[in-house]
Amino acid sequence: MMDWCDKDAPKGAREALFELIKATPMLDWQLLTKRATLIEKCLPSDWGDGYDNVWLGVTCEDKKYGLPRVDILRKIPASIRFISAEPLLEEISEVDLAGIDWVIIGGESGPGYRRMASQWAENLIVACEKQDVAIWFKQNGGNNIGKGGGKLNGREYRQWPKKTVV
Repeated sequence: MMDWCDKDAPKGAREALFELIKATPMLDWQLLTKRATLIEKCLPSDWGDGYDNVWLGVTCEDKKYGLPRVDILRKIPASIRFISAEPLLEEISEVDLAGIDWVIIGGESGPGYRRMASQWAENLIVACEKQDVAIWFKQNGGNNIGKGGGKLNGREYRQWPKKTVV
């Protein structure tokens, strides 16, 4: 619903978020950001090895901006670390997935969307399988995502990270 590492977040908003997270241990929270360099600064002082119910993720849409975020994420303690390769804007299958538990893959949607080549998604899926990382293929993208949206070449990828009981 928001980038929780936004430097312009209202005063006290992150503190309130983490109080809510601590008050709801029965919920899994997925915290996603494009601002990987701010993650450590934005974590609460009692983070330690991470909260059991918080999954930390970064957007990894391309090589220039996305791949460096993965390297930063890998160094931060978390119960689950994930990558959102959505929108997938170019080939990134050479990504090192060490320390990553889950990859969400998808194309961009809506007016003015940038097309995702299915080969990029296929290659990333192969990389995930080789590195034993759970895969969630979300959508192909485009203006009408309802047509084959959650399938790639007729196959659904709906895997959860191994550390998780769903």
